[in-house]
Amino acid sequence: MRPTLDFFLHDWLQVDTLKHRSRFADHSRDTFDAVLDTCERIAREKFAPFNRITDTEEPRFDGERVIQPQATHEASRAYVESGMLAAAQDYEIGGMQLPCVIEMAANAFFAKGGIGMGGGGMLTSGNANLLMAHGTPLQKEVFAKNEFSGRFFGTMCLSEPQAGSSLSDIVTRATPDGPDAASDPLGPRYRLRGNKMWISNGEHELAENIVHLVLAKIPGPDGALVPGTRGISLFVVPKKMVDADGRLTGERNDVALAGLNHKLGYRGIPNTLLNFGEGRFPVRGGSGAIGYLVGRPGEGLRCMFHMMNEARIGVGLGATMLGYAGYETSLDYARGRPQGRPIGPGGKDATRPQVPIIQHADVKRMLLAQKSYCEGALALELYCARLVDEQHTAPPEAAAEAALLLEMLTPIAKSWPSEWCLEANSLAIQVLGGYGYTRDYPVEQYWRDNRLNMIHEGTHGIQALDLLGRKVVMDGGKGLMLLATKVNATLQRALMLPALAGHANALAGALKALGNATKAAWATGVPEEALANATPYLQAFGHTVLAWVWLDVAICAQQRLEQPGREQGGDALLHGKLAAARFFFRYELPKVPAWLNVVESRDDTCRSMNDAWF
Repeated sequence: MRPTLDFFLHDWLQVDTLKHRSRFADHSRDTFDAVLDTCERIAREKFAPFNRITDTEEPRFDGERVIQPQATHEASRAYVESGMLAAAQDYEIGGMQLPCVIEMAANAFFAKGGIGMGGGGMLTSGNANLLMAHGTPLQKEVFAKNEFSGRFFGTMCLSEPQAGSSLSDIVTRATPDGPDAASDPLGPRYRLRGNKMWISNGEHELAENIVHLVLAKIPGPDGALVPGTRGISLFVVPKKMVDADGRLTGERNDVALAGLNHKLGYRGIPNTLLNFGEGRFPVRGGSGAIGYLVGRPGEGLRCMFHMMNEARIGVGLGATMLGYAGYETSLDYARGRPQGRPIGPGGKDATRPQVPIIQHADVKRMLLAQKSYCEGALALELYCARLVDEQHTAPPEAAAEAALLLEMLTPIAKSWPSEWCLEANSLAIQVLGGYGYTRDYPVEQYWRDNRLNMIHEGTHGIQALDLLGRKVVMDGGKGLMLLATKVNATLQRALMLPALAGHANALAGALKALGNATKAAWATGVPEEALANATPYLQAFGHTVLAWVWLDVAICAQQRLEQPGREQGGDALLHGKLAAARFFFRYELPKVPAWLNVVESRDDTCRSMNDAWF
């Protein structure tokens, strides 16, 4: 993986140019490589060897605490000590001021080595980043900075058992905590009562404290909750109470573990049901979990999206690396597994020795598919991270453009790897045959772990509704037009290279079809008609985006091959990128018209189905 990562970072995305930005002036290729080397080593030594242990010895609750393998504690400690929780933060708060693209590349090693061991880091840094954006100065000091140091870990608490993904239906209440509630130094103080479900890392012993970010509703004067999402506010709720200096007071907040969810995969991270304010741990004279308002009342969802969008890209990266791990395992197996013989003019000659299965065309097909899915997804995630760096450090006009493009691509960055790198895991199992579905090899675990990512941080259907229902039509389609402009710029460059002109023309056709389908979906202005086929639209959109990414990568690879006087050492890597791009354009991009057919015609097969007919 490392050669591919280096090619994407330095040849394609040219991250070395970021050192000319004042924020990254202290960095160079040497410092970037040192970070990657360190994280690769930690992942190899502390994560990968214990990935199976965290799957078979899943977290358990003994009535007092959640118990996890010692390897999880050691991996967590190594991750904290690496400084990666604060990698992109200012020097003044212990950060390294790394570009987001390098931070994401470095975290890829942990996701690949043992995603059930390292996922808490993404939640903790995301939690802290939200507080840095929306919290009070003291909330940043007491909670966020202690998360960046690894002293506290963080969660996000959104879903409730009765509401699921429908956040407008949450019923967790937050009421002011006494007459002095508004003057608490940590922020307006409330008592929270309610139940939260599917909370990753909601209870553990890996840090001194757990900082929960909780969505809840503040009742109106009549005691009723405001319906819909506009009534949602955000609160920071520590498991253990702290003072204004961040010291533990010795008091336990009224947050109780109600149970652990036993999952298909991703078992290393405790997934919890938490009860807030049930009275099991009375605090400061009464029941109700004490929480501090973040931002203004009624703006909780807007604030939480800061963490949710970051988490969506993190989920996409995790899905990518699980696919990549399966790809590398099946590639290694295919190179070493002898089976079958070539077919000659007279058929197979049983007297000849068997050949490695990688010599069979259908096995190459499955490996090429995995390569095109996983390397394409990795390129997409790194590109999105590069947009984050542009958003924060480029001149204002370029920064605004990067922010808009990132908003357009976020549903794809989350959903596309979650679907297609899962398919890569399925193909990895197929390459190994019977061994693939046994525990003798890790590919079955990679599939189980990855299956959760189609649900994490918003299901496929939710991402599809966000894309077609909001992103492509916002501001009169400004974001979609920007994306089309970027794609067309790549097309023009590719048309200058004879080897890639055919790919460029195919992508131009897909882009035009996507635009036509978008207009046709909304032609009647009836949301129910437009959005009934949002998921096929998401799939077509995602494949078009990935074709664009692959074409841009292929341009870089082709130009490197054609450089006069270049060294020949990297030819295999470059030819591999071109072959993966060719596969994607020949085998995958042709799927787009079929997906768009039902979108463009506003097909009513699904929405008109009567439940009695099932």
